Amino acid sequence: MKYTKQFGCLTALVLTAGLAFGQGQSAFSAGANGPYSPEAYNGASYPRANTPTDDDQSVLTIKKRVNEVDVLFIATDKHGKFVRNLNERDFNILDDHKPPESILAFRRETDLPIEMGLLIDVSGSVNSRFAFEQDAAIGFLQHVIRPSFDKAFILGFNSRSQYAQDYTDKVALLSAGVRRLQNGGGTALYDAVYRACKEKLLTEKSDRPIRKALIVISDGEDNQSDVSRAQAIEMAQRAEVIIYTISTDDSGLILRGDQVLQQLADATGGRAFFPYKMKDISHSFAAIEDELRSQYVVSYKPSDFDADGRYRSIEITALKKDLQVRARRGYYAPRR
Repeated sequence: MKYTKQFGCLTALVLTAGLAFGQGQSAFSAGANGPYSPEAYNGASYPRANTPTDDDQSVLTIKKRVNEVDVLFIATDKHGKFVRNLNERDFNILDDHKPPESILAFRRETDLPIEMGLLIDVSGSVNSRFAFEQDAAIGFLQHVIRPSFDKAFILGFNSRSQYAQDYTDKVALLSAGVRRLQNGGGTALYDAVYRACKEKLLTEKSDRPIRKALIVISDGEDNQSDVSRAQAIEMAQRAEVIIYTISTDDSGLILRGDQVLQQLADATGGRAFFPYKMKDISHSFAAIEDELRSQYVVSYKPSDFDADGRYRSIEITALKKDLQVRARRGYYAPRR
């Protein structure tokens, strides 16, 4: 949902608040080797940035609630290929099981900014393919991230999660972050998804739609998380994040972890990949890159909307035969 600032308050209050905010610290403090040094990654816990409280916001501004929903979605044919020549009349949209009050915009987007997290499982169970996965991830970043337009962060996780690189548009820094990852230990997948969405993607606001995505490379076998799978999915939905998962399991069997990866993707409008051969990992990244550049976006005003904080389902279906649609399944309305 979008929020629009209407006006500020008294000049004296603004000046006072401005001085207070100016004393805040960044989320990543610079160390001897720069703001994102390997030493900072190996064991440090990163403090959150200072943000204004709800009371500060009520003093400084009055916000007007705008009841508008933006949904990015993919349309494919029966062969799984993208269909790029569709329009609003080709789809049926339901919000909370009711048609929207009005459709505000519908368009095909190939050039939206991308804000993305790359979550890499560094637990002991991925040891056999770890180096190849690092190479494939770096190649993906080199193709996807456009300087001064897109940005990404790197999060490695085993029994705990650590940022190897904060948000940046510099591929060299992202690549170095991937290289710093070392594998070993248990797996706290749900904690990593929850943390990445809450700390990095939930707070990202924009005046136009942006692609917010998590790329998760893991075998899906969680054995260390404090939060549940449902809590991780809920946080991703609140942050309006699409999750793409790439399985590291090369057994050729359908294991419990594969089902977890599928559920994370399905619940957020993403896609799960199961590359049984090493070369197929690169193909999975290429397919994700294609999807990030080939989406539709619809903006609408929902019917009977109430800012009560509850979950509202989204259903987008194609009216043409043999077309499939993938979109996030819903969103949480803001509270008054």
